[in-house]
Amino acid sequence: MKEQAGIRVAVDAIVFGYSRQDGVSVLLVQRKYEPYKNSWALPGGFVLEKESLEEAVKRELSEETGIRVQYLEQLYSFGDPGRDPRQRIISIAYWGLVKTSQFAQLRASTDAQNAAWFNIKSLPPLAFDHRTIVQTGIERLRSKIRYQPVGFELLDRKFPFAELEQLYTVLLDRPIDRRNFSKKIMALGILDETDEVAKSEGKGRPGKLFQFNKKRYQALLKEGISFEI
Repeated sequence: MKEQAGIRVAVDAIVFGYSRQDGVSVLLVQRKYEPYKNSWALPGGFVLEKESLEEAVKRELSEETGIRVQYLEQLYSFGDPGRDPRQRIISIAYWGLVKTSQFAQLRASTDAQNAAWFNIKSLPPLAFDHRTIVQTGIERLRSKIRYQPVGFELLDRKFPFAELEQLYTVLLDRPIDRRNFSKKIMALGILDETDEVAKSEGKGRPGKLFQFNKKRYQALLKEGISFEI
């Protein structure tokens, strides 16, 4: 069988942002050039000859949005022959989680003329197959947090337990059983209760603040976490 020429490899980044006020957002860029000029798309681009996939996706994020994300996890490979009108391009997608407040100032450059956060429930029309990629990322995120606690980097270093409950409610896009959730989280031993209390925002006694026990969490990852919401 004759080998097909002209296949290129690209990377795309699905960076989910979270804030208590705005919920879950995704970082998008507005394309400067054809194809899909002026359309919104995921940050990404071609992998250079002497760089790894991880180096490529971090470089594209930095060039097109001005941000640096420490943790990115490989999501899936997208290789439909017609996904890009220019030529056969296979995209390796990565996803990550950040606090949008830490990346409020975005700086578009190179192939992007603009960069902005969009709530995942109100996305604009997206170029290429990027809506499919975003939806795949959302499904992966919601699947993963059902069996492995993630997202603590989206909270302050010390936080009231209610904020963790709110985070999971927003990420899962459904109500959770608060008592059952609290019981399962505390049984894991990955939260340390502090002597500090949350600032009162109304009636009721302010609750204690907690902080994430990273050492315990890393140990559980090696042992295997059993966590179902």
